[in-house]
Amino acid sequence: MAGNDPKLDSLRSIALFAACGPGDLQRIAKLVDEIDVPDGHVIMRQGEPGTEMFIVVSGSAKAVRDGRPIADFGPGSVFGEMSLIAEGPRTATVTADGPLRAFVVAHREFHSLMDGHPKFRMRVLEGLATKVRRIEENAVH
Repeated sequence: MAGNDPKLDSLRSIALFAACGPGDLQRIAKLVDEIDVPDGHVIMRQGEPGTEMFIVVSGSAKAVRDGRPIADFGPGSVFGEMSLIAEGPRTATVTADGPLRAFVVAHREFHSLMDGHPKFRMRVLEGLATKVRRIEENAVH
């Protein structure tokens, strides 16, 4: 039933999942975990292996690369996906800036979502392209 599951309500409110129907949202809900992160907690650290992606449900986080601030993340923001796509180390350290609630998508579940939900895959890739453009403003695209 719609409106009775807080996890489904949270998923439905995130742009990344906006194109998903109720059945897809229920399947996605089984693949993602919801976590609460305290203020100041390091969620991921630059240079470490990336094993999951994060989607901010509420609260905010800050990303720092080589000691320089590079991004702020609020509700609906996604981070950590680059390490899952490229299977490389984290490109930034992300720290909770106040209490944060997030969905966590582990490596296997991420690839399951990418393979089984083309609209999800497209939104992740569009978001990644936007990040790359913003980070490398002088690069040729």
